[in-house]
Amino acid sequence: MAKRGKAGDKLPGPFEKFTKEFPEVFQGYDSMGKAAHAGGPLDAKTREFVKLGMSIGARLEGATHSHVRKALAAGATAKEIRHATVLAISTLGLPTTIMAFTWVDDVLEGKHRR
Repeated sequence: MAKRGKAGDKLPGPFEKFTKEFPEVFQGYDSMGKAAHAGGPLDAKTREFVKLGMSIGARLEGATHSHVRKALAAGATAKEIRHATVLAISTLGLPTTIMAFTWVDDVLEGKHRR
C-alpha cells in the first residue's frame, strides 16, 4: 500500500523508494521539517503559502503541486492560492508566473492527483 502524505495525497514513487532505501536519512529530513514548522508563529496556511512561493520561485513542479494540496488542506481557498501565485509576477516575470499557474491549476482543476 502506498504511503500517504499529510494532505492525504499518495507520495510519488521515487520519494517512497528513497524513504525505503534510506530510512534514517528520511527520518532526519522529516524531523527537521517538523521542527521548522513548529519553530515559529506562522499558522499552517501561511506556512503553505510561503512554501508555495518558494516552490514556484525554484520552478519545482512537484513541490508546487504538493503545496497547493497542502494549502487547500490547511484551509486556503482557490482564490487565495491563485492570488499567492500572481504575486510571483513582479519578481519572477510573466513567463514563470504563467508556468506556475499551469501547475496550480493542475491541482485546483483536479488534473493532478497523487
